[in-house]
Order: sequence, then C-alpha cells, then structure tokens
Amino acid sequence: MVLTALATAALLASSLPVVATPHAATAEAAPASNVDVVGIDRDMHNRMTVPVRIGKLGPFDFLIDTGAERTVLARSVAVKLGLSPTSRGTLIGVAGTQAVDLVEVDEINLGKRSFYSLTAPLLEEEWLGADGIIGLDSLQGQRVLLDFKAGRMAIGDVAELGGTRGFEIVVQARRRSGQLIMTDALIDGVHTDIIIDTGSDTSIGNRALQRALSRRHKVETTQLLSVTGQTITADIGMARELKLGQLTVNNTALAFADAPPFERLGLVKRPALLLGMTQLRLFQRVAIDFAARRVLFDLPADVVL
Repeated sequence: MVLTALATAALLASSLPVVATPHAATAEAAPASNVDVVGIDRDMHNRMTVPVRIGKLGPFDFLIDTGAERTVLARSVAVKLGLSPTSRGTLIGVAGTQAVDLVEVDEINLGKRSFYSLTAPLLEEEWLGADGIIGLDSLQGQRVLLDFKAGRMAIGDVAELGGTRGFEIVVQARRRSGQLIMTDALIDGVHTDIIIDTGSDTSIGNRALQRALSRRHKVETTQLLSVTGQTITADIGMARELKLGQLTVNNTALAFADAPPFERLGLVKRPALLLGMTQLRLFQRVAIDFAARRVLFDLPADVVL
C-alpha cells in the first residue's frame, strides 16, 4: 500500500514578507445548527490542530492536512489505544518515502461526525508535532471551512455552511488521488497547478516552477522537515504575484524542492505548488469543497477587488 502525507515543518533561516492586495469586507454567514464546529489551535509550526476522539478515548490533538491522503496516528497514541500493526505500507512524504506500520482504526470522531474503518499509518509524535493527522480519507464529500478570524473550523455540507455567501473568490478545481488541484493560477505570469496544503506552513513549488521562474534569482537554501522525520534541501525564492482568478497575493515566499508527492500526483513536468498555511492565513476564511471540487476565499476586510 502506498500512502501520501504532505505535512511538513519548514526550517527557514529567515522569514520573507507576504502581503495581500487590499479589498472589501463581506458578511459572514452563521453556521447552521447541524454543522460541526470545532475550535482550532496552532501547533508549533503554524498549522491547525483540532480535538479528536478515537472510540471513547481522547480528546487527542490532530492536524487537519488537506494534502495528506490518509489519516495518520502517532505511534504513542496507538500504544495508548492498544492498537497493534496489522500490515506495512510505504508512505510518501515531502522529503522521501518510508516504510511504515499500519493499524486498523474502528472509529474516529471529529465534532459530531464519525469516520469508520480507517487504515492509518503510524509515525513518531516528535515529527508529527501532534497526536495524528486528519487526512483526505476523512474529509471527502464535505466542506472544510477554515475560519481564521473566528479561530474555528467547521465541517459540513455546502448548503449547511452557507454556499458561496460571503466569499469573493470561487476557484474551480479538478480531482486527482483525492486531492483538489486548482489549475488556473498564475505565479509571476507562469501557469501553475496549486494544491491547498493545510499540513504545511510553507508553500513548496516543484522544480518545473522554479525553472519557469528562473529569472527570479535564488535567495538562499533551507531544510524542510517531513512528518516522517526526513529532511530535504530546498531553495527559497520570492514571487511578486500569485493570481487565482481575481485574487492576487503579493510578495509570496516559496520553497522549491524535488518533493516526491509531485511525482505521486503526476505534477513533475508542469509547474505546481503546495500552498501552505502562511499564505492561507492571509484570508478571513477559506472553504474547501471536496464534493463540488472548488476552493472559496473570503478576503480580509481591508482589501477591495
């Protein structure tokens, strides 16, 4: 079994500024009563964690990772739950592949929603930075609403979470291996495929994107740390403009690396980017609709289109 987990923590030697283009505020729809609303916290790498119960035990702190195919458990949590490995698999992380133990999880509860019969890889807690990862196998067919202004995450149907009301930008995406890939993005004029990756603080581009942006000189290098504990060397650069439809983000710091997930998704030959939490937190809200294959952005109050 081959699995993908994109969650990373970037060890940047220096931070580069990220600025959104100014725009107007919109009204925020209140969540319906049957929508699961979960308070969110930031972990040490500026990602997003939520309380999760496994069966009747917990809560445990899990990352929400829209870049990971599978839900993942920390080995220490599996030991606490008395779960023994039932098989082995190969996990593809941002820094390489690694053989992992797999366990069978009968039930995971996130808010009022439950997910059953999951096969979860085991990773070490010190590299995860959390008790586990909620991946795409627990998110398909739903809307995941990241509400940074209110400090919460909501999971529910599109209609339950207000449809497109309050979102200035709606970007259609295509599906590949469970991932939603936005294909109409431009980075400094270069057509780029973009995947929303809530498991990473850093936005990571492939080498095809770096080559297309070669006129932008390399600033420095850094080491990216994967949830597997492996590291990969990346170059750091700056994009003047990242455009998604009518949306423009200025001065975006990017890391460039030969990350294996690009090959897994068939995104080696054409420019592609894993868009991380540093850029996502520029918005008031981001909604990821897996059923409707679209990503919606609620712009900050001081930005007008």
